[in-house]
Amino acid sequence: MAKTPSIVSFGEMLIDFVPDEAGVSLGESRGFIKAPGGAPANVACAITKLGGTSAFIGKVGDDEFGKMLVDILEKNGVNTEGVCFDKDARTALAFVTLKHNGEREFMFYRNPSADMLLKPSELNLDLIKQAKVFHYGSISLITEPCRSAHMEAMKAAKEAGVTLSYDPNLRVALWPSPESAREGIMSIWKEADIIKVSDEEVEFLTKGDASKEEVVKTLWFDGLKLLLVTDGEEGCRYFTKDFKGSIQGYSVKTVDTTGAGDAFVGSFLYSLAKDSSILEDESKLKEALTLSNACGALCTTEKGAIPALPSLTEALELMNLGN
Repeated sequence: MAKTPSIVSFGEMLIDFVPDEAGVSLGESRGFIKAPGGAPANVACAITKLGGTSAFIGKVGDDEFGKMLVDILEKNGVNTEGVCFDKDARTALAFVTLKHNGEREFMFYRNPSADMLLKPSELNLDLIKQAKVFHYGSISLITEPCRSAHMEAMKAAKEAGVTLSYDPNLRVALWPSPESAREGIMSIWKEADIIKVSDEEVEFLTKGDASKEEVVKTLWFDGLKLLLVTDGEEGCRYFTKDFKGSIQGYSVKTVDTTGAGDAFVGSFLYSLAKDSSILEDESKLKEALTLSNACGALCTTEKGAIPALPSLTEALELMNLGN
């Protein structure tokens, strides 16, 4: 734990219960596989799997599931100095149905769960201030006191000159309404340096056609350094103030799309922490995004997010096959 983590990921960590057979509803499923989840935690693990250094800041219940999750982070080499345990609230659970095409439906148990109860006073601000990148989602904005902790953490990162990375990771079911989700996600939009959205999130936020560049461009603002749009197996598109383009994805046998976006983001932040000039140098950016696409694709070939996150060797193998 001696190394200062170059990327600090903030937000929720929970347990996904995935049916042991695909294509059945939650009610029809006879058994579930327990898988660690939560996008910010997945991102932290994606970074260490590739050989980078990361920390996770969040809160879990002081229960068997919470201890299991922290243990998984530590086994994956993630710094857990910023994780708190709540004696009065449980670790969050999500039941995730996999349809035949590997897409997902969610049912959440958070009433309230420990991750929602992280207070500003419990933040490890030193970890954040020493990082190169501070990464977060939008689920931590839904309720207090976690929203205040999120705002405080972002402010500390910004004041320390840390790069702010935002992946909204839309989960409409957790917000009071689709409108409140849109407002909540956009409420911190202009604070970020780097934003990654999926094509579905572009459609949700703009109410427009995500394949059209003019629609995507409505999400751009002065001061944003990089806007990334992931298009599933098609790959991704990138926009900076000076250049834009797209990178072809990889075709793999998809089993479960859980964590694919997190593998993509973790890989990109790993590349960024190694060389911040990728934001200005288009050829370097393309290389980094090719690696991100490979990591995202590989993550869909196994069930669960963290167990499916690829190593650098595995990602490079897929990239060599694709050439």
